[in-house]
Amino acid sequence: MNKHICMKYFPILILLILIVACSEKEKPKHFSTVQIKTVFEDSVSIRALAFLDNKTLAFAGSGGVYGTVDVVNHKVRSNRQTHDGLYPGFRAVGKTATDFFMLSAGNPALLYKTGDAGTMELVYKEEGEGVFYDSLKFWNDREGMAVGDSMHGCLSIIITRDGGNTWTKLPCSQLPEAEEGEGAFAASNTNIAVVGNSAWVATTAGAIYKSKDKGETWSKTVTPIVKEKPTEGIYSIDFYDEYVGFAIGGDYTQPQSNKANKVVTQDGGATWQLVADGEEPNYKSCVQYVPHSDGEGLVAVWFTGISYSQDSGQQWKKLSDEGFHSIRFLNDTIAYASGRNRIARLVFQ
Repeated sequence: MNKHICMKYFPILILLILIVACSEKEKPKHFSTVQIKTVFEDSVSIRALAFLDNKTLAFAGSGGVYGTVDVVNHKVRSNRQTHDGLYPGFRAVGKTATDFFMLSAGNPALLYKTGDAGTMELVYKEEGEGVFYDSLKFWNDREGMAVGDSMHGCLSIIITRDGGNTWTKLPCSQLPEAEEGEGAFAASNTNIAVVGNSAWVATTAGAIYKSKDKGETWSKTVTPIVKEKPTEGIYSIDFYDEYVGFAIGGDYTQPQSNKANKVVTQDGGATWQLVADGEEPNYKSCVQYVPHSDGEGLVAVWFTGISYSQDSGQQWKKLSDEGFHSIRFLNDTIAYASGRNRIARLVFQ
């Protein structure tokens, strides 16, 4: 008899356990302030950041400068890379489990990786009129990509399948046709977003290129973001998961404009809709999702300040007037941002 009673109420017991578990699940944090502390200063413009692990932030910038920041004690190690007497201007970095990569903008394009002898090793070089690379990302420890401005009718995309030891440029036959002058903005190393096997590339033409198979095939979608002038378009893109993504930009020569400069997708980039049109924030060079925010938390930066949204980009508020080029989150409350002459630790509360 007792056994039957237990079985009768077993489904109710399971339901109660689930309700309690759900109620105890930590809710996404909402921010109202940000505390900023400079941890590195130098006469260098830094637009590219990457966490090598949960203790080490790597960076590369203008004048060939690159290095790491220990995020525990903020000890900085920096160096300078030269090539044939030149100091490359680095705008993109990437990492695998074993190597750090940095890619210069301009002609020649120079891509370096961590060498076995403790120095950076040149693994890809491209020269020619129109050469200009903007962003670098890895899907995994073997496969990655970098994107640059269009040449010969298509975007410049190079792919590695061997952990970054060798890189191959995709022929235009594998890529959608580019608009005349279409490229990407080397503003914050966030023209590329990757999730799983997918990649999305945002361009100056307000378009999103998508690959579902790690760069083998590509499609192109035009968004409603402003794109009439060469200085307009998408400057930064991020995806929270394979469906939810956000892109931001505008015109850096009109930094106070906030018209048609923010778009969101809920279907993996198949369609994009304008959000907060004509409202805060204005032009930004970098946007990132807040970790563990269910795709609702977003932070965007540039020299017009730091802006935050807690509702997937529908509404925003400015948290600070301090300016940065780029930002990366270490966890759901701490981020590091880089800009003109500095790297800073940001604590959101």
